[in-house]
Amino acid sequence: MFVDIAKISVKAGKGGNGSVAFRREKYEPMGGPAGGDGGDGGSIILVADEGLRTLMDFRYKRHYSAENGEDGRGKKQYGSDGKDMYLKVPTGTLVKDEETGIVLADLKENGQQYVCARGGRGGKGNVKFKNSIRRTPRFAEPGTKGEAREIILELKLIADVGLVGFPNVGKSTILASVTSAKPKIANYHFTTLKPNLGVVSIGEGQSYVLADIPGLIEGASEGAGLGLEFLRHVERTKLILHVIDASGQEDRDPVDDFYKINEELKKYSEKLTGKEQIIILNKTDLPQAQENIDRIKKELGDHEIIEVSAATGANLDYMKKRAYERLLEIEDEVEFVDEVEVERFFDRKERDTIVISKEDGYYLAEGEFLERLVGSTNFDDFESFSNFQKVLMDKGVIDRLREAGAKEGDLVSVCGVEFDFVD
Repeated sequence: MFVDIAKISVKAGKGGNGSVAFRREKYEPMGGPAGGDGGDGGSIILVADEGLRTLMDFRYKRHYSAENGEDGRGKKQYGSDGKDMYLKVPTGTLVKDEETGIVLADLKENGQQYVCARGGRGGKGNVKFKNSIRRTPRFAEPGTKGEAREIILELKLIADVGLVGFPNVGKSTILASVTSAKPKIANYHFTTLKPNLGVVSIGEGQSYVLADIPGLIEGASEGAGLGLEFLRHVERTKLILHVIDASGQEDRDPVDDFYKINEELKKYSEKLTGKEQIIILNKTDLPQAQENIDRIKKELGDHEIIEVSAATGANLDYMKKRAYERLLEIEDEVEFVDEVEVERFFDRKERDTIVISKEDGYYLAEGEFLERLVGSTNFDDFESFSNFQKVLMDKGVIDRLREAGAKEGDLVSVCGVEFDFVD
C-alpha cells in the first residue's frame, strides 16, 4: 500500500532533576554541596532515507517518546542523557506542525536530519548554586520538559518531470517505454493507484527522474477520484509533460481535457500554475487522431507540442531528449520552508513572554519561564526562596506588577504560588 501522508505525536524526553547532596566524609560530616546535574532528555530526530518509498510505518504506530534524562546524584555525579530516537522517513518528506500548518523542514536529501522534538535540559545540582554568600544551598533545579507536538509527515515525490493527464491517456505506457520502470498497464481507469518513478537516461551523465502521476479527473482538487492523494507529488516536479489522448477515444474532447486538468492544478496550488509544460499528444497512430491534432495545435499553439505514439514508440526519443533540454533551462524550485515563519514559530522570546494581569482583586504573573522558575524553587528553604525573589526582580516582574497597580500587601499569584506583594 502506498501511504504518502501521516500524522504522528512526538514527545521528547524530560531533563533529569538536579540533585541536592552534600559531601559526607570522615572528619567532615557536613561538607559542601555535591549534588550533580541531571542528564538531558532524548530528542526525536527524523532521518531521510532514500531506500524508503512510503510512510507506511507511521500508519500503525503514531506515538513516539524519547528517553528521559537521569536525575543527578551525590558526589557531583551527573545523570546520563536520555537516548535520542531516530525515525526514518522517505526522501522528499515535508514536516509540518499540525496545529499551525507551518512547514518546519523539507527532508529532500538522503541522510538529512531534523530534530522535530528537542529533549528537555537537565536541571542543575545544588553545587551550581554555591557562591560566596550562599555556602550551602539546599535546593536544586528540576529538569525541563521535552518538546511535544503533533506533526504531519507529507511525502512529495522527488521527480524532475511529472506525467499528468486524464486516466487512460497512456502515461504509464510512456513511462514504461522511456525508463526501466514496470508500471501496471491496462485499458481501464485508475490502473495506476500509486505514483511510479523511473530514470530516463539520455547519455553518460545525463539523466532525470520521471514520475507517472496517477490519472486526475475533474474535481480532483476537491478530493474527487484519487486527486488530493496525488496532486501533492506534482509540486516538486520542475517540468510537466501534459499527456493528451489525441484520438479522442471514449468521446472525450482533448482540448477540453487540457483546460480541465490545468484548472485542477491551479485550484490545488498556485505554485503549479507557473510550472513549465510540454503538451504530449499520444495515440497519434490512430486514424481519428489527425483531425484533433490540427485543432489542438490551433487552440494550444502557445505551448510546445510533441506528437508521439507510446504504442509504436514514434517520437519518444525526441520527447525525452527535449524534456532534458528544457530541464537544463529551468531554475531550481522555490523552497517549501519559509525560514521567517519557522523562526517566528520557535522564537524563544515569544515563548518566554511573561503575562501580567489582574483578576478578582489579585494579580497574576504567568508564562513558560515563570513555570520553570516555580518548578525549580524550594519554597520551604529560605535561600531558595530568596533566589526566587531575586530572579523576579532581575526579570522585571516586580516592576511590571508595580506598573499594573500592585501595592504593598496585594495578593500576587505566580503560576499558582501566592504571596503578598512587598514593594
